[in-house]
Amino acid sequence: MITKDDMACRDHCGEMVVNQRFLDMLNAAELLMYPSTIPLPLNSGYRCAKHNAEVGGKPSSAHRTGEAVDIMVRSSGERHRLLKALLSAGFNRIGIGANFLHADSSLTLPQNVIWMY
Repeated sequence: MITKDDMACRDHCGEMVVNQRFLDMLNAAELLMYPSTIPLPLNSGYRCAKHNAEVGGKPSSAHRTGEAVDIMVRSSGERHRLLKALLSAGFNRIGIGANFLHADSSLTLPQNVIWMY
């Protein structure tokens, strides 16, 4: 189970902002992906303004509001399973990178989108 602490601004300031609706969706996706006790390998959760700017994030990024996460994937099959789990959990904003998937639950950004990095 992913906790609020797992979403803190990593390797930076440690600040934490997490949207509970987002966290509930993320934990639902984790259970669909790994029905056992294997946690989703998170690369990035909440980002403070400085951290977000340093990684080239958009100022309006859902990472800034505690509604986004980047999850590491190791293979095409894992990417497929994770994408299915995220969609089944209700995520409708997903970004696909070479070795990660971005998922967010922002209601203020465009809905029903999947993009490539």
